[in-house]
Amino acid sequence: MTDAHPHSPATALHPRPQFQRDNWTDLGGTWRFAFDDDDRGVDQRWYEVGSGGPDPFDRTIVVPYPPESKLSGVHEPGFHPVMWYERAVPVAAPAAGERVLLHFGAVDYRATVWVNGRRRGEHEGGQSPFTLDITDDLDPALDAQSLVVRAEDRPRDVTQPRGKQTWKAEPHAVFYDRTSGIWQPVWLERVPAVHLSRLAWTPDLAAGAVVLDAELSRDPDGPRTLRVRLTGPDGEVLAERSGRVDRDTVRMTVDIPALGGPDRPGLLWSPEDPTLIDAEVVLEEIPSAPADRVTGYVGLRSTGYRDGFFLLNGRPYYLRMALEQGFWPESHLAAPGEEALRREVELIKELGFTGARIHQKAEDPRFLYWCDRLGLLVWGEMANAFEFSERAVTRLTTEWQALMRRDHSHPCIVTWVPLNESWGTPQLTASAQQRAYLSALYHLTKALDPTRPALSNEGWEHAVSDIWGVHDYTPDPASLTRRYGDAAALAETLHGAGPGRWKVHLEATERNGQPVVITEFGGLSYLPEAGQKWFGYGTVGTPEELREQFGALVGAILDAPGVSGFCYTQLTDTRQEKNGLLTEDRRPKLPPEEIRAIVARPSRALPSEAVDAHRRTAARAAGDAGAP
Repeated sequence: MTDAHPHSPATALHPRPQFQRDNWTDLGGTWRFAFDDDDRGVDQRWYEVGSGGPDPFDRTIVVPYPPESKLSGVHEPGFHPVMWYERAVPVAAPAAGERVLLHFGAVDYRATVWVNGRRRGEHEGGQSPFTLDITDDLDPALDAQSLVVRAEDRPRDVTQPRGKQTWKAEPHAVFYDRTSGIWQPVWLERVPAVHLSRLAWTPDLAAGAVVLDAELSRDPDGPRTLRVRLTGPDGEVLAERSGRVDRDTVRMTVDIPALGGPDRPGLLWSPEDPTLIDAEVVLEEIPSAPADRVTGYVGLRSTGYRDGFFLLNGRPYYLRMALEQGFWPESHLAAPGEEALRREVELIKELGFTGARIHQKAEDPRFLYWCDRLGLLVWGEMANAFEFSERAVTRLTTEWQALMRRDHSHPCIVTWVPLNESWGTPQLTASAQQRAYLSALYHLTKALDPTRPALSNEGWEHAVSDIWGVHDYTPDPASLTRRYGDAAALAETLHGAGPGRWKVHLEATERNGQPVVITEFGGLSYLPEAGQKWFGYGTVGTPEELREQFGALVGAILDAPGVSGFCYTQLTDTRQEKNGLLTEDRRPKLPPEEIRAIVARPSRALPSEAVDAHRRTAARAAGDAGAP
């Protein structure tokens, strides 16, 4: 079968840049495909391809693009709750003691996988990854092994964490086209029988170290040695450590002496200086088992909050973020290509933003890689369901834990957001059960990762949160000044009726050092096409009006002394939401340097930013990027 994927394993960025092995095979490209609207495929044994019955696969699809999208080659956006994929893949027989793993980056929403007609496994969760060991299903007598995937994505099921995917026939309000089926990379990997299955890196700057939590596929057959090497950007070895492994998990503290010396500033990660430390982890071989080598990287940084400020590396840091929907018109939630992921990060930074709030989506790990590599802060957010029920709670919390595990080691992720605008919890003020769920989400998040700030709810109706995020879509800059312009106004906004119909906090609770961030505002619509349905929070008719209104809104937030950052809505036009700073094909509506001048102006809350920026500029001019 012809491979239509634009990359080969030799040139493609690894689907998991923080957890790479050399021996992997990209399965992107052309697969055979069929819709199963009557859900008869299992009964009719569609997974037994070539068994002599009728062949149900009547078309092809380009993986990993969803069938609703143009780039898939299918482009059918209607309701199709069940779909099937099939591909014959040449797989060389594994060597003795070797296993073959089949990885899926994401399949929306429920996936079942067969290999050569044998049911190998299933997974629920439209944005979280899964891996299957298919070794025992491979048939050495076959030239190619049959892989079959059944994907089920019920369009009207609002207990699924679906984020901004519409449950109606057409996009509506702020909800867009669906992304069903396979929409992130699929790949094969050869590994030893006992191999590394996860590495989680947690910096401890106070101790001058990084903590590694390593997981193995199973308990080793006898003691093994785990070896770690960390290498700096100039190729110098910063740390080496080895330790005994006699079960399937191990924790290892790796001391980095340079963090205690004058080179410390140059080793820390930030948007201004996104230093990454190369990491190599090897499960050493023994006579009865080969070694397993995984490479990746670590970013050394800390996050937190104190005295009303977000902290990065122990210092107050003003947040300048753009709301990022991660949606492309030709490919939906799947990026149209690897270069698009890098370019998205570059565009955000070119406009003067230092961060992005990924909205109602778990982004592709390759996007997070570019945020790590180029220096962009990220708020990691869960796609929400739209009904409160036991099923919805179970689905969201299960997938949220999986995504936190997937993304734990990315230095770019500095805040966790499990819930947005009370979505799926519409009765918070009246329901003690829903309030308990809200608080439980926060505490679950902090139990899994106490090193990052977390919000129980984003925008309003907070329970317990480390950052008080506020959504305020007034088109009037003077209203923003009245609400946030001084301490008394800010207190009234936070503890009164709030900027919209919802209170900022569910309880009459005073802040205990938590920063206030205006996490959605603006939403100015410009250039909607004639006769097109569109959505926005305010309208401008010319570039001059956009420049003036955008500058006034951002300026009102920057001039608010008690506000520690903002997130502007939004980066790009997205379907009917014509309120981006860029069009949906990523063309700026204003010259980027004009947007940057507005976004990057020093804030009243943190005037020392201007001094810090001057020092960084001077250091770079002197060729000393490591200057503090």
